[in-house]
Amino acid sequence: MKAISLDQPQKFRLIDTAEPAAPGPGDALVKVHRVGICGTDYGGYLGKMPFFSYPRIPGHELGVEVLAVGEGVTNVQPGDRCSVEPYLNCQKCYACRRGHTNCCEHNKTLGVMCDGGLAERYVLPARKLHISRQLTFDQLALVETLAIGCHAVNRGASQAGEHVLVIGAGPIGLSAIEFAKLSGARTIVMDMNAGRLAFVREKMGVPDTIELTPGGEAAAVEQLSAITNGQLADVVIDATGSNKSMSAALAYCAFAGRLVYVGITQQEVSFLHSPIMHRREVSIMASRNALPPDFKRIIALIEEGRIDTVPWITHHAAFDTMIDAFPGWLRPETGVIKAVVEVA
Repeated sequence: MKAISLDQPQKFRLIDTAEPAAPGPGDALVKVHRVGICGTDYGGYLGKMPFFSYPRIPGHELGVEVLAVGEGVTNVQPGDRCSVEPYLNCQKCYACRRGHTNCCEHNKTLGVMCDGGLAERYVLPARKLHISRQLTFDQLALVETLAIGCHAVNRGASQAGEHVLVIGAGPIGLSAIEFAKLSGARTIVMDMNAGRLAFVREKMGVPDTIELTPGGEAAAVEQLSAITNGQLADVVIDATGSNKSMSAALAYCAFAGRLVYVGITQQEVSFLHSPIMHRREVSIMASRNALPPDFKRIIALIEEGRIDTVPWITHHAAFDTMIDAFPGWLRPETGVIKAVVEVA
């Protein structure tokens, strides 16, 4: 069976690997059709993803077809098309027992801490499969990206009439924008890339954008203040993964505002306590992964036409050409929003 291994940073290799065993109790054998590429994969390729280990078969944004199921599986059957919830939780730790399966103490995310979907076939727990009778495999591969943004917006608890600032218009930021809009909040987007901001305005219908220049945080605060009638943002979602951006994000928060970090950094995030955080009584939260209801909700929203997936996928590559195409997707001038690998 063919697969793609990331042996070390910036070194992919097409490999032959053993066929998966027949699915055991509670498991399903799936055929991988599509793999979405996200910031985690880019970070792993560059050696900057904190949870990544090598060698690794990447891939956690998956559109799959069920081939066979093990004993006791009733939620899926052969022929079903599914999105995959790629966070393998233990179901036993304190977090899992309280329903926080997204931050299981022993979590292993497919393609990050254990081998993932850049392979022809795969066995995984059937409880991690979410069926759609309508969505294409491309759309199913998008669900996980959208789930990350959905969970971040849920963490911030944005409400109709509030102002939500999303910092970073990469795929995770774009997914947060979708759900900020659905909450009824007035959504504002900040990025350093003018092309991404144009995409947000033209394809996602968000008119309020702020182009951040290096060292231009004070000017950005002024622009945000003008948009929000001096109130600043009730919710700030930082999706950059930049410790500098994350450190500066507090300044965009309104009094009694909420700051959600959905991007990941290995570096220190720092800020002065009293001038902003304490004075404004800002709540700071992390957002990790997503929850099973997020996947079900997103599939329903796409099926109902309330989330338009057409603008998202800008680049495709066949399985055998992905290794050559991948480095180009990292260059801003290529205009990648979401690249998808066609495995089958």
